[in-house]
Amino acid sequence: MRPAILFPLFADTRSLAGVGPRIAKLIEQAAGTRLLDLIFDLPVGVIDRSHRPRLIDAEPGRIATLTLNVLEHKPPRDARQPYRVQCSDDTGLIELVFFRGKADYLAGILPRGSQRLVSGKIEEFNGRRQIAHPDYVVALDAADELPLHEPVYRLTEGLSAKVMLRAVQNSLEKLPQFPEWLEPAFRRERHWPDFVEALRTAHTPQSEEHLAPLSPARQRLAYDELLANQLALGMIRARLRAPKGRAVNGNGRLRSKVLEALPFALTEAQKRALVEIEADMAAPTRMLRLLQGDVGAGKTVIAVLALLDAVEAGLQGVLMAPTELLARQHYTAINPLAAAAGLRLALLTGRERGTPREDTLAALAAGTIDILIGTHALFSEDVTFRDLGLAVVDEQHRFGVHQRMKLQGKGEKPVDVLVMTATPIPRTLALTAYGDMDVSRLTGRPPGRKPVVTRVLSSDRLDEVIEHLRNALAKGARAYWVCPLVDISEKLDLAAVEERAAMLKKRLGPKIDFVHGRMKGAERDAAMARFKSGETSILVATTVIEVGVDVPEATIMVVEHAERFGLAQLHQLRGRVGRGAARATCLLLWHAPLGETAKARLRTLRETDDGFVIAEEDLKLRGAGELLGVRQSGLPEFRLADLALHADLLAAARDDAKLVLARDPGLTSPRGEALRVLLYLFERDEAVRYLRTG
Repeated sequence: MRPAILFPLFADTRSLAGVGPRIAKLIEQAAGTRLLDLIFDLPVGVIDRSHRPRLIDAEPGRIATLTLNVLEHKPPRDARQPYRVQCSDDTGLIELVFFRGKADYLAGILPRGSQRLVSGKIEEFNGRRQIAHPDYVVALDAADELPLHEPVYRLTEGLSAKVMLRAVQNSLEKLPQFPEWLEPAFRRERHWPDFVEALRTAHTPQSEEHLAPLSPARQRLAYDELLANQLALGMIRARLRAPKGRAVNGNGRLRSKVLEALPFALTEAQKRALVEIEADMAAPTRMLRLLQGDVGAGKTVIAVLALLDAVEAGLQGVLMAPTELLARQHYTAINPLAAAAGLRLALLTGRERGTPREDTLAALAAGTIDILIGTHALFSEDVTFRDLGLAVVDEQHRFGVHQRMKLQGKGEKPVDVLVMTATPIPRTLALTAYGDMDVSRLTGRPPGRKPVVTRVLSSDRLDEVIEHLRNALAKGARAYWVCPLVDISEKLDLAAVEERAAMLKKRLGPKIDFVHGRMKGAERDAAMARFKSGETSILVATTVIEVGVDVPEATIMVVEHAERFGLAQLHQLRGRVGRGAARATCLLLWHAPLGETAKARLRTLRETDDGFVIAEEDLKLRGAGELLGVRQSGLPEFRLADLALHADLLAAARDDAKLVLARDPGLTSPRGEALRVLLYLFERDEAVRYLRTG
């Protein structure tokens, strides 16, 4: 249960003075629904109001705070004209300008003959100085109401900076004094404030320096968030490994048959990964391993050989893919290998219904199916195994920890888990997302694979690209053409799949097909099958082909509006070609205007095809929040930490968490109790539940 000390912070923003339903809705769009969301929503800028010049010295274009005498009100004769208030100091004149200003209101805040502190941006208009809609107008005896350094927050339409600032300040007043969860010596060494002081400092920046992620206050907050993450992952790992596993030892009988059936030899990287997986499976503890491999590095073969170990030991295996397309493709690719080894293979997706599904489930429960390949349909309650030994999860970043655990729960006894991803993940992100696992990396290119020639072209050269395709198709080539959207969008003038397919048909003939995510599974599979067989030569598609689609004959990839894709996604798309022996080309078409980040992205793609180098660069360019589509992926979202800048803090947090859990696995010491508060504060409640349930 959440500690009582945190209750006020999890209250709704509507509990704040001056925040009704309308304002709460706007705050929700900008930051969130709770006080905690406002407290963790750090400023993105700072306005310096400490400049206090005399009017004679005031510079146009700069924000200044002036002490002014109110001389005269000049209401407009025409409603379209602004209301003006003439003011002065001992050195000059200035006008305060209000469009649609209310006379009564302005007379109240700027009484003629009074002195006022006025803050805003000074402008020059028709040779006269003015401030249009001053940010602050306060009486001299209320000078403390005017902040000299005002934090700037992300806003949304209809939400004013003042309302947001007041809501944040009111939320900060609810902060309790937390117990210290950091080691005193570590904190002293870093010169960090305590947690509450760090938050208050972060919300009251005095300069741009204070906004920097490496300022002491922001480093402290980032470290606390990363420590909560690493502690939670460590506890999940301990929990998953707690039940005694079973040693799974294959005898090599089936493996030797499959290795003979392969048209290639395993690479050194593949052999190394296989040794690590075999050692994990043979150990009496449960395996939790992530297999990271670049596009086409040969992960599927490793998965099959690991599954064979389980089958040789008299157990069953399961391989789960995120899409039906990928599950069917795995089934097609693995079937010949299974046949060579005499294995019984089955497929289960949402499309299998009625008697065929019932027959598969009965065979699975009876143990007459050795390996099952499927999608989310595997989570269904009626899917039961006789004795599941190994679960392989493909494209891990599409599934969360809970889904992984649900799949493990399908075994009567502890199940070994191997998760795979073809999206190379930067080391820092791997630590935060998969810190509960051991990691194997497949580096290098399989034998016979040539690098893909990558060219970056302006969309003005579209006709040249089409002519290049015409020549290539005449020689029997096959090509993908990727568009970012299915429909024509008024907001984003992007080429739509169906429209582009129609245009290419007119120019290049009828052997053109298309696929996108809104098509029914059967239609999509049929289009893919036509392309794979060579019945069609160009497949126009959305990013539905990004992962796992395998057509070795495809040698050309055209990506339209390449500037709108992330680096990792472009690398994935490029990996769909060059899967055979022929030289392949990737053409990245960009549309103006091309921003600096997009330029850097396309330059990186042109210069390297190493997915791990690309992933690190993507982290720098985009930050972790967007990198793998965090909201869709089950990856942690960080609000205070920036993985591209706080990598050293992450390493320290990991070491700290390991040490804590080694010394105090139940978090019962005084520091352990404080760390429980930290876990709840950063909403890692699941980890604390593991403590209570053993």
